[in-house]
Amino acid sequence: MEHRLISAIEAALGWSGAEELGKDFVRGSMDDPALVSRIMTPNRLLDIAMRRSLNRPQFRCFQKGEEVHPAIYYTDSVSPRGQSISMVNMRSLGRLLGEGATVIMDQANVFDPTMEAACRALQWWSRERVQVNAYLTTNDASGFPLHWDDHDVVIVQLAGEKEWEVRATSRPVPMYRDADPNSTPSDEIIWSGLMRTGDVMHIPRGHWHQATRTGSGSGKSLHVTFGITKRTGASWLAWLGDWCREHEIFRHDLDRQHGTGADALTEAAAQLVSERPPADFLDAYEQATTLPRHVPFLDILGPLDAVVCTTHFPPQIHEHGETVDLVASGKKLTLAAKALPALRLLLSGRPVELEQAAAVAGAEVMEVAEILVKEELCAVLTPELFSGYTGLVTNAGS
Repeated sequence: MEHRLISAIEAALGWSGAEELGKDFVRGSMDDPALVSRIMTPNRLLDIAMRRSLNRPQFRCFQKGEEVHPAIYYTDSVSPRGQSISMVNMRSLGRLLGEGATVIMDQANVFDPTMEAACRALQWWSRERVQVNAYLTTNDASGFPLHWDDHDVVIVQLAGEKEWEVRATSRPVPMYRDADPNSTPSDEIIWSGLMRTGDVMHIPRGHWHQATRTGSGSGKSLHVTFGITKRTGASWLAWLGDWCREHEIFRHDLDRQHGTGADALTEAAAQLVSERPPADFLDAYEQATTLPRHVPFLDILGPLDAVVCTTHFPPQIHEHGETVDLVASGKKLTLAAKALPALRLLLSGRPVELEQAAAVAGAEVMEVAEILVKEELCAVLTPELFSGYTGLVTNAGS
């Protein structure tokens, strides 16, 4: 999937692909103001909060370094029938932001189609799961204290300015579940300075960092943080632990008194490791992801005229002479070889208008699209979903 945000991030950071992800701290700047405002704006973030029933921790507010109690900026909207729905009290939230505060929307990709399409593109690019959090800070508000994340992050400054400090790791590649709490910050400052509109920064897992507008006076800052959780050797070993249950030897009780069978277990474990290498785990991980949410296709609501592939990772297409196998999200479909041009177009990750695509890939496009939508590998391209791609991803076949 070709996405303007990915191209801009690569250019800003001097990358030529996802191979550099997680290696070194690096920062740069995007030379595309229109792209920056297209991704997200402060008002759009607040509009999302206004129109949805959000709850902590999806939406949080911080002031003076401490979390504001939800009762201060949440209210219950009661219907005439007495049904209560928790909503953000925008008047109260506006007062907090006017005084100086930070609001955080976790997993903005769940609520906003642009963020959804951006995360999907980053997943296809990195072959890892991605989520995005949005941070809006106003006036002289402080941020989180010095901390580290258990995943790699790519930060894009979308509006205003914010002061950052990034330090080295105090433990190489720490993990959420680890043998060491890793609670002592490093003294080595790698970079400190202002992130301005259009700036991009990559902070690898474990690097200590903090951001604030304290001392900056009036103004604002909006940035989004794309969290990218990569697989580790520990992830592979946990996966092997599940596979070992296939073998009877691992299902037997351990003998505490005599210790018998230890040699056989060790030999069986070594065999399992050789049979299922890390590459197999990475492939299986992509196939094990569940299908994402999307609007179901119901012909009673209208004809199928446009679709887009919504799998978390790029589908795999395998040619076998007269047939083609499609593997994605734990599903395997076999189609006639003549469907190959349609498959490549429909599974490109770009929006596809079917009437236009038929002129490029043949009349099979409509039938293949109906199959892919039925199997939930493609989604109906609603106007709302299409808006997430507009200006960021070109239509397939155009």
